[in-house]
Amino acid sequence: MRGVIVDRAIYTDGTRRDIDGDISDAFDQARETPDAFVWIGLFEPGEAEFDLVKEELGLHPLAAEDAVSAHQRPKMERYGDTLFIVLKTLTYIDETSDIEVGEIMLFLGRGWVVTVRHGSGNPLGPVRRRLEESPELLRHGAAAVLYAVCDEVVDHYELVAHEVEVDIIELETAVFDPGARDVTADIYSLKREVLEFRGAEDPLIPAMEEIVRGRVRECTSTREYFRDVLDHLMRVDERVDEHNELLNSVLTAHLALLGKRQNEDMRKISAWAAIIAVPTAIAGIYGMNFDSMPELDWAYGYPLTLGVMAVVCTVLFRKLRKSGWL
Repeated sequence: MRGVIVDRAIYTDGTRRDIDGDISDAFDQARETPDAFVWIGLFEPGEAEFDLVKEELGLHPLAAEDAVSAHQRPKMERYGDTLFIVLKTLTYIDETSDIEVGEIMLFLGRGWVVTVRHGSGNPLGPVRRRLEESPELLRHGAAAVLYAVCDEVVDHYELVAHEVEVDIIELETAVFDPGARDVTADIYSLKREVLEFRGAEDPLIPAMEEIVRGRVRECTSTREYFRDVLDHLMRVDERVDEHNELLNSVLTAHLALLGKRQNEDMRKISAWAAIIAVPTAIAGIYGMNFDSMPELDWAYGYPLTLGVMAVVCTVLFRKLRKSGWL
């Protein structure tokens, strides 16, 4: 269990105090002390390890199962006196232009908050340190932790959105580059990443709206802070919608250009076929085994036939080139 616990502390009036003894004693102290709460941070706990926390805090079995198994959609649910929130974390991978998805789950109760993180994205150590440097915010209790985590996750969404926008611009440049390779697979790959992005941020909007409207009693004193988070989240949501539309436009333009290039290739093939058809036809006629054919006995018949072929092919070539077929 010690390796699973990333950090643990009790906060009283905005001041941190490390937990040296049993966690159970820290929870009891927080319940008995006004304006105090315990923050336990866990990283990818197993079922047996999380059972200790579940039994100590009386967490609902379904919420505890979600915290261990992960792979949940963003949501906010209430189990008795416990508030359960799931956030999706996003990490942009420069080498592959992929978006790696993780999860952060938060349990809020009277005098305590437990954070459970899955995946490498958005470590909460910096969030904890920033909070500890803001005693005024920490005095709001466990709701301050929820706000700080949501703010960190949503701010990171904006960074990922910027990286996705850069990838879209690069795809647009590649699409309109005459010598570029076929980027259809790249467009579909990025489109999947954008849809995964939407699956992380879009379901979080209703939860933030519930808090801003004052319908979550644990967060009543921090509504103004969550309003700022919601504003950033709505801005990210708009950008994700724009990215999806841009990718649709890029794909449409790319397919149209591919069709145009294929038509140009077919026109060139048809033009050369027309040019080649002339000497083929003449050679085919004079290759027939008949005695009574024009110019068979004439000494200049062969050069004349070659000359006619060359003249007709040259005239066809110039006309087809002038019309844009070659």
